[in-house]
Amino acid sequence: MFLFLFLASSALISALLVIASKEVVHSVIALATCFISIAALFIMLSAEFVAIVQILVYVGAVVVVILFGIMLTKREIMESEKR
Repeated sequence: MFLFLFLASSALISALLVIASKEVVHSVIALATCFISIAALFIMLSAEFVAIVQILVYVGAVVVVILFGIMLTKREIMESEKR
């Protein structure tokens, strides 16, 4: 019971951090945390295949693509447009 409450609260808190964070990298890290905690909830439900697919597809692919997109954009251009 304690493990379920911990995983559910970490999923909710990290989902709120995705929305509230001003830095994109912090949002991506919180998104990966949310996906991993949801995958752990799937494992608790004895749905191991869904958990593995969740980790491989979302954490392994989507988050990495977002991070590469962030790293390949030039930070100076984005900061000059804010001003």
